[in-house]
Parts: sequence; C-alpha cells; structure tokens
Amino acid sequence: MRRLVIVSLLTVACVAPKSQLRHDVFFASRPGDPRERHLANLRQLTRGGENAEAYFSFDGGRLIFQSTRPPFACDQIFTMDLRGKNLQLLSTGKGRTTCAYFYPDNRHFIYASTHEQNPQCPPRPSVAGGYVWPLDRNYDIYLASLDDLTPRPLTRTPGYDAEATVSPKGDRIVFTSVRDGDLELYTMNLDGSDVRRITHELGYDGGAFFSPDGSMLVWRASRPAAGKETEEYLALLAQGLVRPSKLEIYVASADGTNVRRLTQNGAANFAPAWHPSGKKIIFVSNLHDPKSRNFDLYLMNLDGTGLERVTYFEDFDGFPMFSPDGKTLAFCSNRYNSKPGETNVFLADWVD
Repeated sequence: MRRLVIVSLLTVACVAPKSQLRHDVFFASRPGDPRERHLANLRQLTRGGENAEAYFSFDGGRLIFQSTRPPFACDQIFTMDLRGKNLQLLSTGKGRTTCAYFYPDNRHFIYASTHEQNPQCPPRPSVAGGYVWPLDRNYDIYLASLDDLTPRPLTRTPGYDAEATVSPKGDRIVFTSVRDGDLELYTMNLDGSDVRRITHELGYDGGAFFSPDGSMLVWRASRPAAGKETEEYLALLAQGLVRPSKLEIYVASADGTNVRRLTQNGAANFAPAWHPSGKKIIFVSNLHDPKSRNFDLYLMNLDGTGLERVTYFEDFDGFPMFSPDGKTLAFCSNRYNSKPGETNVFLADWVD
C-alpha cells in the first residue's frame, strides 16, 4: 500500500526582487519491486513536473536538480534536503538550465544556462526525424553560491558548454563543449582557467563524473562508424542536435589517458556514476530492449564485468547517484506518475 507521509506547501523566494514562488513539497514512501533487491525504503521526493539529474552535495545533506514546474516553462535549478523539504530556487528563472553540481565546500555550485543569450525558453526540437537531444548553442557554465545566487560565467565560448561536474579533490571541473567542432570533454580549474581538451575521437563525449578519489573519469560516448553514421552525426551536430541511440560507457584517467570502453552492447547507455568504493559503476541503459525507450539502472564492475540489472520499471529510471557514504541511491523515474510525462526524484536505501 502506498503511504503518504508529508504533503505541504512551501513558499520559496525567487531570485527576482519581490517575487515569490509556491512549490509543492512532497515526501512519500513507495512499495518496491521484489526484483529490485538493491533498493529498500523507496521514497518519492517530488510530485509532478519534469525533475531530473538530482545530485548529492559532497556532505550528503542536500540534492541539487533541474526541474520544469510552474511558473517556469522550462528547466530551472533547485536544491532541497533529503526529505524533499527546504526547496530553494537557485537559478535566475530565465532561459533554460541544466546539469547542476555542488563544489566540495557544499556552498558553491555550477550549472549551465542560456539566460544571458536568450531569457526565453528555447524551442523543443521537432520529433519528425526521430528522437534527438538538443544542444543549445547558448549554453554557458556558471558559478554561484548559496550565499550569493548571482551567476558568474566560467565559459564564454560560442556554442554548447554544459554537462559540468566537479572533482572531489576540489581542483578541476570536467565538462562537454563543441568549441573545437565536435562534442568533446574538457577540464578546467574551479575559476574557469586552464582549459584542457581530454578527448579526441569523433562522437558525443559527455556526462562525465570524477571517481571518488578524483583520479579517474567515467562518461558516455557515441562513436559513429565511417560512412552513413558519421554523415548523420555531423549533419545533426550542425543543427545543434544529437541522436542518443548508441552510447557506450568509458573510463579513463582524469587527464584523458588510459581510455577503456566498459560496454559494447549497441544500446543507449548513459548517466554513469561511481559507487563510493570506486570499484563499481551504476548507469542507465535500454540494453534489455535497445529499440525501446524503456530505461533501467544497471551496475557493473570497473572492468565492465559483473553486469547486474538494478531496476525493472517498465518506463524510465535514470540519473542515478550514490550518496557519499554509499548508503543511499538517488535517481529519477516515471514510476507513480499522476499523468504521462512526469519524472520525479526518488531516494532508496542501498542494499549490497
């Protein structure tokens, strides 16, 4: 039986002066699937809207995530505690935002936003040519803090700069950029200086995370074959689009050397994240049915062995992240939706 624990309303101060927002705060325990043996005490933290990429602060006390919810027509950045309370708008409320991440001090954070170039929500891409991801050329990466929400740009290059995360060592940021003509990984200092390109193969390199000790990276990448696949990839890229139908998981040293491919199943594998032990990777895939949009969470060893399915929901489970102590898993899912298209944030106790 589903058991409602807390439903209340919270008033949140907007960045804009004299503006206030009202947002539902929601916390509910949910029944689990007996096949999902790694997950216990499943809790739903958000209710309604499109909520994604919920990542823990380094002290494990908060989540930072992107959400489309009234009065906003596209994603803005929010933070909340682990009961879905103390919700706070962190971004400007303008443009579209994505990919937020805390610094190790648990006060500063980064995110990508289009607000300076275009304060309106960018149009969604047409699905007439099939499912694609948009790569808005107006995205730049910004730094702000819980004490001062005024965003300061870390990147200023033409084209897409986004998908940034921070090393636990507190020294580097990894991000994706199209500045050299392809979607590659780069690293930079926490202030945006000393930018270094670390991938050099044709294809979409993105969604990178540092290992718990900061010595390695995990990410997902496409590697289009010569001929038709490459032609289609480049044609879509010129339109600011990418088709995420074939993505594999890679690891490497933090400087981009010692690259190893962990998956080779021809499916859409993405959103890889580290177990705090540094010995396992959790990721999202439709490998059980590569032609579908039914995505679940999978776990594997650092060498790609020991593949294990973690979730069995018939629609979308994605964006997993372990808490720093490894006791809790955050992820986003379409399960328990009140209407189609909703994606909510969930927490579960992790059972080894």
